[in-house]
Amino acid sequence: MSYEFLQLEQHAEVATVWINRAELHNAFNTQVIEELDACFTALNTRDDIRVVILAGRGKSFSAGADLNWMKQAGEASTSENEADALKLAKMLQALANLKQPTIARVHGIAFGGGMGLASACDICIASTDVKFATSEVRLGLAPSTISPYVIRAIGARQASRYFLTAERISAEQAEKIGLVHEVCSPEQLDAKVNEIVQAILLGGPEAQASSKQLIRLVDQQELSEQLLLKTAQHIAQVRQGSEAKNGLNAFLNKQSPSWIKTVA
Repeated sequence: MSYEFLQLEQHAEVATVWINRAELHNAFNTQVIEELDACFTALNTRDDIRVVILAGRGKSFSAGADLNWMKQAGEASTSENEADALKLAKMLQALANLKQPTIARVHGIAFGGGMGLASACDICIASTDVKFATSEVRLGLAPSTISPYVIRAIGARQASRYFLTAERISAEQAEKIGLVHEVCSPEQLDAKVNEIVQAILLGGPEAQASSKQLIRLVDQQELSEQLLLKTAQHIAQVRQGSEAKNGLNAFLNKQSPSWIKTVA
């Protein structure tokens, strides 16, 4: 397949999916989401691929959703809004349910949906320069569709803090709360990812696929269609609210949103 915003590289049994929208810090819109979903779906049929690495070109892993796209979605009808959000939910599910082990190679920033992508991967390796954030509330939004994966990674207690504060999370702190498995210098990032790849290749692919299924079976609840629909409906409703419209407009116009009060 050919992609406009992705680059798919294969070296032996390892595939690397590069998000290639570097000028916008790999922020995703409908086309990026559709390309990622198609790519993950295709990789899931490939028996010659043993490991999938997800990475970002340029200065960042992914800044999450393109705010102009989010603003347009919020202005659409409720049914269109939900359908649009469900595409993102389905893409994240396709990544999380890949039969191959997945590694997020994270550098720069991983905000919002970018943090969701990192959380949906089985393993997350980050460089010391990384900043994570569930930044949605500062835009009048909520981290709805990424929530199953982020909460699975860091737990409800940590999510209670970061979903509400939208604080930036350093690589070191991300490792402490369970989002990141290992942190290394930017110069060592590829070497560390390769080290994990080599460890994975020592295992049986069918056993690894079964182990991934086992984790989903045992860990609390299955990521069901009902849950996906609920998260899509949630963000669709939030995006159409006045607070979200105010927040997105303020950000795009480099202004403060209405809920930021000037301290006398």
